[in-house]
Amino acid sequence: MTAASDELVRLHAENGVATVTLNQPERRNSLSMALLEALSEVLEQIAGDSNVRVVVLAAAGKVFCAGHDLREMREQFDSHDFQLRLFRQCSKVMQQIVNLPKPVIARVAGVATAAGCQLVASCDLAVAEKGARFATPGVNIGLFCSTPMVALSRNVSRKHAMEMLLTGELIDAARAEQIGLINRAVEPEALDETVYGMAATIAAKSGHTLKIGKEAFYKQLEMPLAHAYDYTANVMAENMQANDAREGISAFLDKRDPDWQHK
Repeated sequence: MTAASDELVRLHAENGVATVTLNQPERRNSLSMALLEALSEVLEQIAGDSNVRVVVLAAAGKVFCAGHDLREMREQFDSHDFQLRLFRQCSKVMQQIVNLPKPVIARVAGVATAAGCQLVASCDLAVAEKGARFATPGVNIGLFCSTPMVALSRNVSRKHAMEMLLTGELIDAARAEQIGLINRAVEPEALDETVYGMAATIAAKSGHTLKIGKEAFYKQLEMPLAHAYDYTANVMAENMQANDAREGISAFLDKRDPDWQHK
């Protein structure tokens, strides 16, 4: 990581869990071009780190992420080129999260709006404190949340997604859990315990198996039913050739803990 990206995004890894923290609380962790580039760099670094099996995406301060940096966008009103690069960079980061060969858990404290809500929806799992709020409020300022819509509509039903997109209104964590935007809404004091307990449970699995499963999950979602079954049958047959699959099955039958080799 460069010194500049280290200021914008913090990375801490321990016991197979990497915590990536958005670190611009004074800017409400807005997704400026610089922050997006720093986040992309960190995700690329994690993708190649065999010691990391789970990622927690967190944020410093009282706001998880307020979306794009509107001041930066206003400064570039007349530059279509900048606007296109910005939204493409944001889309790249969201796809990096989905394509990352390790599960990503969003740890949400505070507000997640617009591209911040997109960030939560792009993560594989999400846990929020009960005081958290979510919205795709672009419609309120004349800029429809079209790119956040991609992640949102792939996590909640069409009517729930359209309600958020068309009204721009905030929903609370309980409602976000109800519609499937997050996995759990917990008391603030239980947030870290829940997030890192979940992370530890996942990190104890075979990293190779997690990689196979996450990739297959997203690929099959976009396939017709018959194609999805054909694809996943091949995935499982290939998975059976892995050392960890053979070790895991043997350990289960022998009533002992598996010794994962992560391959």
